[in-house]
Amino acid sequence: MKTLALVTAVAACGHDDDLAPLLDACAEVGLHARAVAWDDPTVSWARFDAAVLRSPWDYTERLPEFLAWCAQVDQVTELLNPLNVVRWNTDKHYLADLDTVGIPVVPTHFVEPDAEPMEALATFLATFDTAEFVVKPTVSAGARDTQRYGRDQQFAAGNHVARLLDQERGVMLQPYLASVDRRGETALLYFDGQFSHAIRKAAQLAPGEGARQAPMALGEIAAGSASASELALAEQVLAATARLRQLESPLAYARIDLLGGTEGEPCLLELELTEPSLFFAQAPGSAARFAASLASRCADATVRTRMARA
Repeated sequence: MKTLALVTAVAACGHDDDLAPLLDACAEVGLHARAVAWDDPTVSWARFDAAVLRSPWDYTERLPEFLAWCAQVDQVTELLNPLNVVRWNTDKHYLADLDTVGIPVVPTHFVEPDAEPMEALATFLATFDTAEFVVKPTVSAGARDTQRYGRDQQFAAGNHVARLLDQERGVMLQPYLASVDRRGETALLYFDGQFSHAIRKAAQLAPGEGARQAPMALGEIAAGSASASELALAEQVLAATARLRQLESPLAYARIDLLGGTEGEPCLLELELTEPSLFFAQAPGSAARFAASLASRCADATVRTRMARA
């Protein structure tokens, strides 16, 4: 029986709603799957045919340590998604790479730790004629440390930017797209390069609400559908990612979060390739589809290992 590590974190215990259905689905396809924490020093990762990053949600507070762990695990088993993708995707500067190759992304102004916060904010507001905007860190999960502001809240927003920069964290400034209040976000889920399902997430940032601190916050989730234009953009995003990261095979999993742009066209909010919630509860059969693709990858990994040892 193939063995599979579903990688979580000690801090995420009890918070990953996808874990139980995925464990059951793996058993159905003959995979011996175990939920194991990346920060558990007693785990022998070489015992697994593959290690799938599922809910290591405290990595945003421990990124260098987490990436060092990924590099170590990558030496002894198959890390999914692959190491070069994880290194790229754990910092939202990847949006700039995708924008450079023509992917329509939510307009983003990056502010680096050595910048002067009020000056950076003034430059952003002079560039974008937006009534509201969002401040968020470039390394974050679940809208943590993210807040929505109006143009009349520049002092508070500047203080937010300054706090993040003082922590040596990069910052993103983005116009707040009003379409999210009407339609929410659309998230498209892909397994092994194939579209599986879509969900709809309600707007997460309320006016006047403070910055969130819970890294596992998801907000209201419902089953959804993807339009032809959303599916087309998602395929473009995956193709661009494959070129940028020089991938030889499809990603094991991807979640592509889209918003409606100012003209109604979809644009990319985030590309989740490291630890996205996959929303099995909103899409019957999706856990089985993911487990089947993982079983195939574990079999392929075993073949590659035997060839390497021959």
